[in-house]
Order: sequence, then structure tokens, then C-alpha cells
Amino acid sequence: MTEAVPAAEFARNFGRYKLQAQREAVPVSSNGTLAGYFVATHEYEELRKLKSMRRRFLTAELSDEEVEQITSSRMDHRHDHLNKVLDSEQK
Repeated sequence: MTEAVPAAEFARNFGRYKLQAQREAVPVSSNGTLAGYFVATHEYEELRKLKSMRRRFLTAELSDEEVEQITSSRMDHRHDHLNKVLDSEQK
């Protein structure tokens, strides 16, 4: 990763860092502390798209059927040793 650019340097040479941001995120610091990253528009839009695709829910919102499906599920047979751990913890 690139070393953080002081905010004053970033402001003085914005054009340079704008071009650099097309290749990689540019970390910007203020008073020696990382303040944020300057990224290309397409990178930011991709991040927004990914964040909007997240599905969030509370476990309390699960139906009884969904809870039963989750608790009765088993891993692939290659992980039987882990199923044994789960089985012993449920007793």
C-alpha cells in the first residue's frame, strides 16, 4: 500500500493524486493520522453497489422452520469431525 499523503500535500497536488486514484486508493493523513482514502469514482460506486446488496436480518426474524433447518443442517462429509463437535455440544 502507498504511504499516506499529508492533507496539505494532497490539496496542493490534487491533479496528481486524482490520476493516482485511478490506479489505487490514495491514503490521506491529517496531523499524522489517517483521515481517509481518495478513490476513483468507479471504485466508490462499486463499493456502494456491494453495500446495497447486503442482506441484513435479525435472527429473531427467522421463522421456526428456518431455525430448525439451520440447527439440523450438517456439513459435507469431509467435515464429519466437526459435526461430532457440534453434536457433543448440543447434548
